[in-house]
Amino acid sequence: MSEVTSDEKAATTPAARALKWLVTFIAVAMSLYHMYVAGFGPPEAMIFRGTHLIFALTLVFLLYPSRPRGGIAWRALDLVLLVAGWGLVLHIFINYQTFTNRIIYIDELSPQDQFWAVVAVLVVLEATRRVIGWALPLTAIAFLAYAVGFTHVTMQALMEQVYFSLEGIFGSTLGVSASYVMLFVLFGAFMEKSGTGQLFMDFAMSITGHTAGGPGKVAVVSSSLFGTVSGSAVANVMVDGPITIPLMKRTGFRPPFAAAVEAVASTGGQLMPPIMGAAAFVMAEFLAVPYAQITIWAIVPSFLYYLAVFSAVHFEAKRYRLAGVPKSELPAFGSVMLVRGHLFVPILVVLAGLLLGYSAPLCALAGALSCLPLALLTKTTRAGITWKTVLEALEEGARNTLAVAMACACAGIVIGCVTITGLGIVFTQYVVALAQESLILALLLTAIAGIILGMGMPTTPAYIMMVALLVPAVIKLGAVTPAAHMFAFYFAILSAITPPVALAVYAAAGLAKANMWASGFAAMRAAAPAYIVPFMFVYEPTLLLIVKDWNAEWLSVIWAVISASIGVVCLAASLFGWLFGFALAWHRVLLFVAALCLIKPGLITDAAGLALLAVVAAAQLATRRATRERTA
Repeated sequence: MSEVTSDEKAATTPAARALKWLVTFIAVAMSLYHMYVAGFGPPEAMIFRGTHLIFALTLVFLLYPSRPRGGIAWRALDLVLLVAGWGLVLHIFINYQTFTNRIIYIDELSPQDQFWAVVAVLVVLEATRRVIGWALPLTAIAFLAYAVGFTHVTMQALMEQVYFSLEGIFGSTLGVSASYVMLFVLFGAFMEKSGTGQLFMDFAMSITGHTAGGPGKVAVVSSSLFGTVSGSAVANVMVDGPITIPLMKRTGFRPPFAAAVEAVASTGGQLMPPIMGAAAFVMAEFLAVPYAQITIWAIVPSFLYYLAVFSAVHFEAKRYRLAGVPKSELPAFGSVMLVRGHLFVPILVVLAGLLLGYSAPLCALAGALSCLPLALLTKTTRAGITWKTVLEALEEGARNTLAVAMACACAGIVIGCVTITGLGIVFTQYVVALAQESLILALLLTAIAGIILGMGMPTTPAYIMMVALLVPAVIKLGAVTPAAHMFAFYFAILSAITPPVALAVYAAAGLAKANMWASGFAAMRAAAPAYIVPFMFVYEPTLLLIVKDWNAEWLSVIWAVISASIGVVCLAASLFGWLFGFALAWHRVLLFVAALCLIKPGLITDAAGLALLAVVAAAQLATRRATRERTA
C-alpha cells in the first residue's frame, strides 16, 4: 500500500481546496471580463489597464507564495502584498476625477499619493520577480537608480511618471497585455482544449513523417503550427517535444541535434503569422499600425526561418542516411483532415477577421468562441469535452497571461524612466558614435544586446528595452522603421536558443536527455541562417513586403524572396555538408560564399552566388552519376 506524501495531504486540506476554488473563480472572472471588453469595447485606458493589473496581481500572490511551505509570517506577507496590490489600483479608481483634472508635474502630490506610488513600484517589482525571476526587476531598479541618482529629475516627477501617467506602469505595454495578449492566450487555451494540438501533430506526421529525417521535419511543421497559438517557446517544446524528440532519437538523430531541432522549431512560433508572440502586439502599438500589418511584415522572415531549420534537418538526415517513419505507422493525410481537419477553422476565422479589418482582440474572441462548438461537430473530436473543459480553458488562459502581464507592467517602469530622463536620446547618441555612422555596426550591437537581454527575460520586455535604447539609433543610421523593429523583435526571440542561457534549449535537452551545451551549439548551427535573415531584411525591406509601388516592383519582390531562400538553403548545406550529395571541403566553402552573395541584395552578387551554387551542384551531380554507373 503506497504512502501518502505530506504534499498530497496538504493539497487535500480544506484550506488548499478553498484556495484552488478561489483561484479558479478569479481566473475565470478575469477571462470573462476581457472577453466582454473585446466584444463590447473597453472603458477608459487607466480603468481598463488597472482592472487587468488587479486581476493579475491577485492571481500572482495567490499562485506564487513567498514560501510554498512557509509559516504564518510568510502567509501574512503574501496577504499584505495582495492587499497592497488592490490598494495601489483602487487609490487611482477612487480618486480618478482628481487625477484626470490635475495638472501633471505642476500640482503637488499628497502624502497618500506618494505612499501609493512607492507601493506600486515595490509591488510590481515583487510580483514580476515571482513570475519570471530577477532579471527584469533588477533592470527596472537600475533605471530607477539612474533617474534618482544621476539626473535632475525630482522624486515627485518620477512618481508621477511611473505611477500616475499612461507612460509608466499603466502605459501602453500593459495596455497591450490587457487588450491583445489576454485574448490570444485565451484563444490558444481554447484551441488546446479542443484537441488542435493532436491535429497539428497528425497533420505534420502525415505529410513529412515518411521522408528522410521525417520525425525532425514533423517537429518543424508541428511546432510552427502550435507556436502560432502558444506564443511561448518553452511551452511549445513541452507540448511537442515529448512526442517528436523520442521519435527523432528512435530513427537515428543524435540526442543533442534532436533537442536542437525541437527548440529552434518551437522558438520560431513567435514569428509565425497569423498569431505571433506577445511582442508582436507591442510592436503594433509602438508603430501605431494594425496588427494585421505586423503579420504581413512577418510572412517572409518566418518562411526563411523555417526553411533554414527544415533544410538543416534534411541535410543532416541525408548525410547520416536517416530514414523516415514507415508509412504503415503514420496517419493518412486524408483521414487526418476528415476526422480533425475542421479544427483548423478557428485559425482561419482569426485570419479572415484580420484581413477584413476587424480588431485583433475581436478576431481572437471569435476564434476562441468557435473552438469548442467546432470540436463538438464530430464524435472523435467531441470526446471528453464538457462544461468543465470551458472552465479549464478560461482558467488556463488567465494563468498563462500572468508572466506577460507582469513583464509589461514592470517594463512600464523602465519606459517611464527612459522617457522622463531622456536616456533613450543619450543612448542613441552613444550607439551612433560607437558605430561610427556604420549601420552594420549598429545592427551588430543591437543583435548582441537583444540576445543578452533575452537571456534574462522573456521576448516582450527584451524587445521593449531594445526599442527604448537601440532601435532609434538603427533608424537614425538609415534602416526603415518597420525593419528596425522587426530586427529587434527577431533577435529578442533568438535569445531563447542562444547559449549560455537558452530556455527553449534547456527544456528540449531535458526531454532528450542530452548535454545542454551540446544541444545549445547544435541549435545555433541549425538556426545559423536565421541569425542572418534580420540583416537581410534591413538591407532589403522588400523581404518585409515593403514597397512603394506594387505594380512596378512586384517582380523585384519575388526575386528578392527567391534569392534569399536559395541563400538560406546554401548556408544550411555548407554547415551540414550535403546538397545533392556529400559536400567536400571546397564544396562547403563555395556554398558558404554563395550563401553570402545571395543574401546580400544586388543583381551582381546574386549572379555570383548562383554561379558558385551551379559549380557545386554540377560537381555533386556528376559524382553521383559516376557512382551509379560504377555500381550498375
